Amino acid sequence: MKKLWMVVLIAAPLFIQSVSAKPDPVVATVNGKNIKKSIFDETYQQNLLFVSDKPVTKEKVLNDLIHRELGIMRARKNGLDSDPVVKRKMEDILYHAMISKDLEPKLKKIVVTDKDVKSYYGSNPEIRTAHILFRMRATPQKKESDEALKAAMKVYKTAVKNPDKFAELANKFSQSSTAPNGGDMGYQPVVRLAPEYFDAIKGKKQGFISAPTRTQFGYHVIKVLGIKDFKAANMALYKKVVYDRKRDKILAKYFKDLKKSAAITVQKKYLKH
Repeated sequence: MKKLWMVVLIAAPLFIQSVSAKPDPVVATVNGKNIKKSIFDETYQQNLLFVSDKPVTKEKVLNDLIHRELGIMRARKNGLDSDPVVKRKMEDILYHAMISKDLEPKLKKIVVTDKDVKSYYGSNPEIRTAHILFRMRATPQKKESDEALKAAMKVYKTAVKNPDKFAELANKFSQSSTAPNGGDMGYQPVVRLAPEYFDAIKGKKQGFISAPTRTQFGYHVIKVLGIKDFKAANMALYKKVVYDRKRDKILAKYFKDLKKSAAITVQKKYLKH
C-alpha cells in the first residue's frame, strides 16, 4: 500500500504541471507545419497596431501566416537558405539583433537635452551654400584628377575676383544638378553634406569662397550664402543627430571591448589608395 502511495505522490507533480500548463492549440497546419494559437494571436495583435488600406481580420492574418510558411518551404526546397546573398542578409539580421540585445539597456538611457542640441549646433549650424562642381569618377586616374583640379582652380580664381558672378560661373561650368540655380544647395545640416565639403566652410562667414575641395564626387568651389540661426533650426533633426552621436560613442566602446578578446589581422597593403 505504501508503494502505491509513493507512485501516486511522484506522479502528482507531473499531473499538476500538465493541468496548469496553458494549452496552445493548433490553428492551422501547412504541409505538416503547425501554426499555434499563441503565434496567431501575437501576429494578430501586432497587425492591429498599424494602419492598413485593408481591414485587419483574423482570416487575413491567418492567410498571411499560411503564405509565409508556404514561401519559406518553397525557399528551402529551392536551396535559397544556402544562397550566399540570403546567408549574408541573415548574418546582417544576426549582427543587428546581437547589438540590440547587448546594448538596448544602455541605448534606452540616452538623453538628449535642448542644451546638448544648442551646443552641437553652435559648431555645426545649417549653412546655405552654392557650389561649382567639377565631377570625377569615384576612383579617377591621375590625369582626370589633375585636369579637374586645374579647371576648378581657374574658376576659383575668377570667383574670388568677381564674387558677384559666382552664380553665373556655376551656371556655366558646374557639372551639378544645381547649376541652373547658380549652384544653390539651400540650407543643409552637416549630416547631409560630404565631410570634406562641410569642413571647407565650417566656421566661415557669409560670402566666403573656398579653394577647390575634393569629395568623392569631384572638386567643389563653394560659396557660403547664409547661416541659419539656432532658433530657426530643425530641432527634431538635430536632436536625432545628437542622439546618433551619443549612440555611436556607445557602439565604438562596445566594439573596442570586443576587439580586445578577438584575433584580428589586417593586410594594410590593400588599404592604400
